[in-house]
This record gives sequence, structure tokens and C-alpha cells, in this order.
Amino acid sequence: MTTNPKETLINELRAEHEQIGKRLREIQSMIDQSQAEFRRLQQRSVEVTTQMRRIEENFDTVPRNDIKVVYTAALDTRTRLLTSQAQLEKLQQDRAQLEHFGAMLNKLLNSLEGVALPNLPDGANQQNVGESKLSDEVIIRLVQSQESERQRLARQMHDGPAQSLTNFILQAEICRRLFDRDPSRATEELENLKTAASTTFQRVRDFIFELRPMMLDDLGLVPTMRRYVDVFMEKSGIETRINVVGEERRRLEPHTEVTFFRSLQELLAYARDNARATKIDIVLDITSNPAKASVTFNGQTITEIEEAVEQNKGKMFGLASLAERIELVGGQIEFQSIEGEPSRVEIALPAHAS
Repeated sequence: MTTNPKETLINELRAEHEQIGKRLREIQSMIDQSQAEFRRLQQRSVEVTTQMRRIEENFDTVPRNDIKVVYTAALDTRTRLLTSQAQLEKLQQDRAQLEHFGAMLNKLLNSLEGVALPNLPDGANQQNVGESKLSDEVIIRLVQSQESERQRLARQMHDGPAQSLTNFILQAEICRRLFDRDPSRATEELENLKTAASTTFQRVRDFIFELRPMMLDDLGLVPTMRRYVDVFMEKSGIETRINVVGEERRRLEPHTEVTFFRSLQELLAYARDNARATKIDIVLDITSNPAKASVTFNGQTITEIEEAVEQNKGKMFGLASLAERIELVGGQIEFQSIEGEPSRVEIALPAHAS
């Protein structure tokens, strides 16, 4: 019995879709638990802060051992609170990504199931097999892109927050051992620890914002992009401007705002890393349907970057994957690359106010 490649692909996609649903339920359960733990730690932090204020007001009369206990509790609570918040926001970001990926799979399934089964004349049958093969390639590239992003995030987490938390543990142990023998040195170490914790906390917040800015859900696309552009310009040193056409408070459908944000985020990184741009201009037009965005940057053109690599997919994989994701949600993307002129990428997405 001959296996129908299209039916096989559809069955695999259905199974993957079911797995995503199962994983979403698991993540939601973990989010509920994390939220409860986070609220408990917040309350504990308030209690410890109150205790520390009382100690500061009566520092000369409070036994040294009591001071040690309260400061140890404060350090432990703040560290756990920071970790809990990062874990909660990461789970929420994972949930959003899975929901988005599930929606794309559902759209792809609907598209595949709407194509006639290959019991057609030979010529039409050949074309249908080609369509199934193309869809299969799209899925493979999407999965590869997702896995590549996970590896990048894992490296960033290991080299940044994870390493810093390890150092916190060592510094806390040093403080514990010094507190009785050399209080002044212990105080100095606590100040160093406080400074390191504050720096790491900001790095974690930047990391979380890069993953999934919470303000995208709360305030919408325009304020989030303005904030992201400010941070991008500060870190990269690239002159970056954003111009918004339309009512800035207008909200689009959540998946449209996420797609716009991720696309612009990816294009900014491409202009910085591949084109070596020194100037980037963004125009975001949310006045009509479809909503549109364009990114113009100098430096190497897209064509020049493409020609500089033997296998085009090596450097263009990001843009090719971006184009596929936009097309899967019913959008359009165009690349303009002319020698001697800035490159321009234009995106159009269906946009209905939410």
C-alpha cells in the first residue's frame, strides 16, 4: 500500500498540534504555581524589608546575630524573588510562543487540508506533490529557526544570569563567614553583593524584555517599539529613528503586534550584525488594514551580503525564515536592495483593531 506523503505530513502536523496543546496546559499549570510562589515571596520581601528598617532605626541596640539573620533572610528572599520573577516571565513568554506556533500550525493544516488529494491526472498530481514538499520544507526551516533561537537564548542565559547567580552564592557564603570575625569587611562584601545584584537584576530585565516585553501586552506595539529602539540605539551606538503614522494608542490583534515586534526586532539585528549599518530608519503605519512597517538601513546591501557568501542560505536564512513566518500569517514582505542605496524591507500584515 502506497503511503500518501500529504496525508503523512498532515498526520504529523496534527500530532504536533496536539503536543503543543498538551504542553500549553502543562505550562499554564506551572504559571499558576509560579504566580502563587511569586506572590508569597513578594509578601515575604515586604516583611523582611520592614524588619530591616526596624534594625536600621535601632542598629546600636540590636544583637549582631539578629542583624545577621535578617540580612541573610533579605538576601535569600530577594534572590529567590528575582529568580521567581524571571521564571514566571519566561513561562509566560514560552506560552505566548507556543500559542503563536500552534496558530501557525493550525493555519498550515487548514491550508494543506484544503488542497485536493493526489488522485488527479499525472500533471496535476506532480504539482500537488510539489506543494506538499514545499510545505514540508517550510516546516523544517521553521523548526530549525526555533531551535537555533533556543540555543542562542541558552548561551545568553548561561553566560549572563546563571553565572551571576553562582557568584551571588559564593559572595553570600563569604559574607556569612566574615560577619562574626570581621564585621566591617562583611559590610563591604554585602555592599558589593548589593551592587552586583542590582546590575544582574537590570541585565535579567533586559534579557526578559528581549525575549518578550510585558509592556507589549499592557501598552501595545508603538510604546514597546519606541522603548526597544531607545535600548537598541544605546547598546549598539547606531543612529536609529522610528516614525509612527496614525494613532499611537491604537491596539492591533495580539498576534499581529507580536509578529510586527519580532519582525522589526529581527531586522534591526540583521542591519546591525550583517549590514554593519550606522543609520536605521523605521516607519510604522497603523492607520489602515493592512498595517505596514518599513526598515531602511545603510551599510552593505542585502544583495551584497547575499553575494558575499557561497551558499546564500547561510546569511539569508534569517530573512528567508522571516518571510515564511510573515506569509504564514497572511502578510507580505518585500526586499529592496540597490547598489549604492540604502536597503529597505517592507512588511504588511492584516490588522484589525482589538
